[in-house]
Amino acid sequence: MRGSLTACVGWLLGLTVACGGDPKPEPEPYVWQLPQGFPEPAVPDDNPMSAAKVELGRFLFYDKRLSGNGTQSCASCHVQKKAFTDGRKTALGSTRESHRRNSMPLANVAYAASLTWSNPVLPDLEAQALVPLFGEHPVELGLAGQEELLFQRLSEDARYPQLFADAFPEETQPISMASIVRAISAFERTLISGGSPYDRYTYRNELDALSLSAKRGMTLFFSERLECFHCHQGFAFSDSVKTKTTVFPEITFHNTNLYNVDGKGSYPATDQGLFEFTNKPEDTGRYRSPTLRNIAVTAPYMHDGSIATLSEVLDHYAAGGRAQAQGSGASPYQSELLRGFTLTPQEKEDVLAFLESLTDTEFLTDPRFSDPFAETP
Repeated sequence: MRGSLTACVGWLLGLTVACGGDPKPEPEPYVWQLPQGFPEPAVPDDNPMSAAKVELGRFLFYDKRLSGNGTQSCASCHVQKKAFTDGRKTALGSTRESHRRNSMPLANVAYAASLTWSNPVLPDLEAQALVPLFGEHPVELGLAGQEELLFQRLSEDARYPQLFADAFPEETQPISMASIVRAISAFERTLISGGSPYDRYTYRNELDALSLSAKRGMTLFFSERLECFHCHQGFAFSDSVKTKTTVFPEITFHNTNLYNVDGKGSYPATDQGLFEFTNKPEDTGRYRSPTLRNIAVTAPYMHDGSIATLSEVLDHYAAGGRAQAQGSGASPYQSELLRGFTLTPQEKEDVLAFLESLTDTEFLTDPRFSDPFAETP
C-alpha cells in the first residue's frame, strides 16, 4: 500500500518512482538552440526531447557495436564534415554490400516530411531508424536477429547503463530497442544547420556575408527563369517540410528526367523511384528533393550519385534533364517545372557561388554533433 501511495504521489509530482524507492527526477528538457528564421521542429508525443536522451543518442549514433559484425555505425554513412553524407556514389553496408542509392544528408532532418529518397510511408525518424538497423535488402547495419547480442554489448560498456538510466528513468529495463531508436532519433533532430553566409545575410542582416557573385546567383536561383526555388524553398531549401505547427505536411516527389531508358519515361529496373510503392506509371522516376543546405560538401549528387559536381548538376537542369541532353528526349513523367534554361558562363559561376554560400562551416565542426568516443577513451 505504501509503495502504491509513493508511486501515486511521484506521478502527481512528475517524478518516476519505484515502489518503496527514492523518486527519480524527470530528465532535463532539451533546450533548442534554433537559428534565426527557423521554427521549432515537430517531436512525437511518445519521444519528448531531453538533454540526456540526446547525449545517449550521440553515443549510439557513433557506436560501431550497433552493426551486426561491429564494423559500422550510423556515422559511417553520415559523416559530419560532409554534412552527414559519406561522399560515395552509393552507400556501402556493414557486410560491404554496395547499395543502390546515395546516402542522404541529415542536416535539418528534423524538418523532413519524408525521410528517404522515395518512401512515402515512413512517418518519423523513429520508424526510419529501423530500416538501417534491421533491413536485409540491402543490409546496412545488419542487426536482424541479433538484438540480444546488441543489448549485451551495450550493457558491458561501463558508460551505457548510466546513460540509458538518465535518458529513460521511467523504464525498468532502460537498455531496449525502443530506447535505442528513440535516443538516436532525438540526437538526429538536433542536427540543425542555419549558420551559413546565406543565413547571416538573410536573417542577421550581415550585408557583406555574401559576395556580389553569390548575390547575383541568389537572384537567379529565386527567379522564375531557373525555377530552382519551387522544389528547394523556404528555410529548409526543400518542399517536403514539417514543423511543430504543421497540421498536414506536404510530401512531394519529382521526376527530373535523369533517365529515360526507352524514350517513354522508364527508369532502370533496379530503381524506379516512387513507382515501387504506388505502382502508378506517372510516379516512375519520382524522388524527394533533398535540402540544398551544405550542398557543396555532399557530392556526388542525385539519388544514385550519378552526377559528380554541382557544375554538372546545373548542366542537367539547364538541358531539361540529363536524358534530354543525351538524346532520349523529354519524359512524359518529368516535372512540369523542368523546362530547361540558358546561362552565360558568368551566370553559371554566380549560381555556383550562391550554392557555395549555403555551406555552414560551424555545423560541419560543431562539437555537439561530433564523435564522443574520440573525446572519451
